[in-house]
Amino acid sequence: MAIAKAERLMNLALCLLGTTRPLTKRELRSSIEAYLEAGNEDSFNRMFERDKDDLRELGLLIETVENFEGEVAYHARRDHNRLPPISLDAEEAAALQLAAKVWQQARLAGAASGALQKLRVAGMPVSEGPEDAYAALEPRIPAREAAFEPLMLACRDRRPVVFAYRKSNAASAERRQVEPWTLECWRGQWYLAGWDRDRRDSRVFRLSRITGPVRSRAGAYTAPVPDQVRVRETVERWAGESATGTARIRLRKECGYPLRARALSVRDLGEDWDELEIPHGHGLDAWLVEFGPDVVVLEPAELRADVVDRLRAVAKG
Repeated sequence: MAIAKAERLMNLALCLLGTTRPLTKRELRSSIEAYLEAGNEDSFNRMFERDKDDLRELGLLIETVENFEGEVAYHARRDHNRLPPISLDAEEAAALQLAAKVWQQARLAGAASGALQKLRVAGMPVSEGPEDAYAALEPRIPAREAAFEPLMLACRDRRPVVFAYRKSNAASAERRQVEPWTLECWRGQWYLAGWDRDRRDSRVFRLSRITGPVRSRAGAYTAPVPDQVRVRETVERWAGESATGTARIRLRKECGYPLRARALSVRDLGEDWDELEIPHGHGLDAWLVEFGPDVVVLEPAELRADVVDRLRAVAKG
């Protein structure tokens, strides 16, 4: 089985940092298992040059020297790759501690816990246990969707992916080929922004609507990645945030708190229902459908018709 690139880079960095003298490419190839799997010398040379450039981009200072036999050799001196001592005051350590607690369900949870442990070993003022004065804050970023981790890695590594996606008004999922750009959490939901190869346009996908596994694909991106990807603005626009008018709805009591948070006015209808006036913009019908029988659209008539059509499409499925 092919060795992951991250492991290959780590092994190369350890070799360059752990030796007392520069190593030639020949010595590195014989010492690193992943390089032994290279089919031929040309493949190894291309792999090594890419890895060396990646490590330098990550900040590792690699020297190129000539050894006693006149061969080109490489070395990463520890004294040139050592960070200065880190000193944190109580407020800075508390901020890092809160940040480390954010990731609880995702793959970063282990790394965050390890970072806190290193701070404690280094003597930083990191509190722990139930007496933690900051425990009441306990920030969390929920990442329960199975698609989160593979998409996070695909965004990081710039790898195209394929997954099945079900729209809010669709009875079944359809295959999507996407070049992922970034993930962002908005109102408790995770969204992926990227380039949809089949539609040849940028798209935003809600992770909770991805069904089945996310599969990586080989090859480079076919579209440029924007310098800034505004996920929230896109989701807000499709969720009716860019309002062009207002709508009146009936909402069951103790339900639909996101709708209540946006309400311009709320009128108690007695018993089980309230009447809300909310901003009306493009895509509001798709959002209202998600609240099912807890929402009844009163006006405008076209919004009511759109919601009814979507509900009928779901019921037919």
